[in-house]
Amino acid sequence: MNKPEFKKISVIGLGLIGTSILHAINAKKNEDVTTFAYDLNSKHRDIVSEMNIATFVCNDIHDAIKNADLVILAVPVGSMKSVAISIAPSLKKGTVVTDTGSTKSSVINDVNPCMPMSVNFIPSHPLAGTEYSGPKSGFSTLFKNRYWLIVSDKHTYQTNKLSKFFESLGSIVEIVSAEYHDKILAITSHLPHLIAYTIVGTASDLEADLKNDVIKFSASGFRDFTRIAASDPIMWRDIFLNNSEAVLEMLQRFNEDISDLQKAIRKKEGQKLHSFFSRTRSIRKKIIEAGQI
Repeated sequence: MNKPEFKKISVIGLGLIGTSILHAINAKKNEDVTTFAYDLNSKHRDIVSEMNIATFVCNDIHDAIKNADLVILAVPVGSMKSVAISIAPSLKKGTVVTDTGSTKSSVINDVNPCMPMSVNFIPSHPLAGTEYSGPKSGFSTLFKNRYWLIVSDKHTYQTNKLSKFFESLGSIVEIVSAEYHDKILAITSHLPHLIAYTIVGTASDLEADLKNDVIKFSASGFRDFTRIAASDPIMWRDIFLNNSEAVLEMLQRFNEDISDLQKAIRKKEGQKLHSFFSRTRSIRKKIIEAGQI
């Protein structure tokens, strides 16, 4: 068995991502690795204790991180600052701290100033998830063949260690800048969720009889939107508040494209519509070929 990159790992936040990390570590059955788990919600701690996927489930956040070589903050981006302030005094020298937040510039601004000089904060983000949330939603293969982005200006000994750890969970690792990450996620994740929430919200505002039939006769397209729109509202509230600049930029581009399509439909420009749909279809094919379906 390969030597683990980190022997003592703390996971703060026991939702989908946090428990999936614990499941993935636990599945490797490496006796050299000790895991510590903590969540502000005592019910979440009780559930994780019952699942037996962490070596220790702690009732105090300081107990969960004080001996850790790696601390993973798997909490909503809006909670990163308060958690960072809380754990900072108890972090030991040389600890690597990372996060799983979907916005990076905001997390860096919130967490970096709180970290002691002796601690290595390396932001990251696994591009994996489902519409489910809570400790029972996690599973060991969530990160398999999914990208895990590390935000750093350069490769270092610590980023290499973190890369190898994420790869051990099944991920494909790339290093990017915070600005690049936030723009990419704005179009690939944040804007699609905003659109899904809007479409499902529009359906909910329809007249009662029509709304009931929308639900009853939902085709696959609307069902897919409802799946996305079922995601954790707290997490997505925080994402839009903390990545507003990039989201608004992509939303403006989207609005311009929608306006062009609206004109093409009104003017019955079949060739223009066919060209647009053909181009977008090819993007779907490339995503499948890249193994991201």
